Amino acid sequence: MTSKAVLRRCVTCRELLDRQQLWRVIRLAEGGMALDHGMGRSAYLCQTQSCFEEAKRRKRLQKALRCQVADSIYAALEQRLHTTCSAGAEAR
Repeated sequence: MTSKAVLRRCVTCRELLDRQQLWRVIRLAEGGMALDHGMGRSAYLCQTQSCFEEAKRRKRLQKALRCQVADSIYAALEQRLHTTCSAGAEAR
């Protein structure tokens, strides 16, 4: 039996990608926000600089989650972005 890839859409570029290639931002059911794990309303974001900047500038995560996104969430995503970029540069 083959397992199908679970596809999700980036809130910025609207591209359908495998869920493993995207960051998940969650508005938790009990209140608050989280990254990657939890139950609640989710929004997915590509792991690229351009999608991150566009999402922040145009408030795409806030619109998708229907709440204010804390600066700590944006800071954590930016940290991941720099970690991903530096890991990609080392692989070359």
